[in-house]
Amino acid sequence: MHFESELLPNVWHISLPRFQDKRGILVKTFSQSVYQKHGININWREEFYSFSNKDVVRGMHFQTPPADHFKLIYCASGSVIDVLLDLRKGPGYGKVAHVKLESDKPSVIVMPPGIAHGFRSLVDHSLMVYKTSTEYSMDQDAGIHWDSFSFDWGLDHPITSDRDAGHISFLDFVSPF
Repeated sequence: MHFESELLPNVWHISLPRFQDKRGILVKTFSQSVYQKHGININWREEFYSFSNKDVVRGMHFQTPPADHFKLIYCASGSVIDVLLDLRKGPGYGKVAHVKLESDKPSVIVMPPGIAHGFRSLVDHSLMVYKTSTEYSMDQDAGIHWDSFSFDWGLDHPITSDRDAGHISFLDFVSPF
């Protein structure tokens, strides 16, 4: 594992070792000791995944306190543009970072509480996997509207859920972080 870059303060993009032979491919996505050496010591509580077709935009999702959480995400199959919006009060508030995640070049993103997360699927059947440090809480589930902050998704008419289409605008958001 190689810590590529800090996309936003304490938001890490980590490239993963990929082993391939005649049987197929093996990718190690998590090693507690490696993460701990970099100051990431998180007790993961929940894991889930989503499949998305080309031009689906999911996001921008987060949980508010007291159920806010760290997230570890990766693209196990396919390709996405992953987008991160800093909701933490201070000089980084409103900053946006993005990175291409693809199964052919495996990597993960680890983010602390206070980061809204979303992505655009670049191909059909992109598989995204998420680990979180808290369990899902309907009462703390929140989001920012995907096109209400300064990021060009490269789409005029993405496929979104009714839930994501109804998220609050970033301009109207009051941060609890």
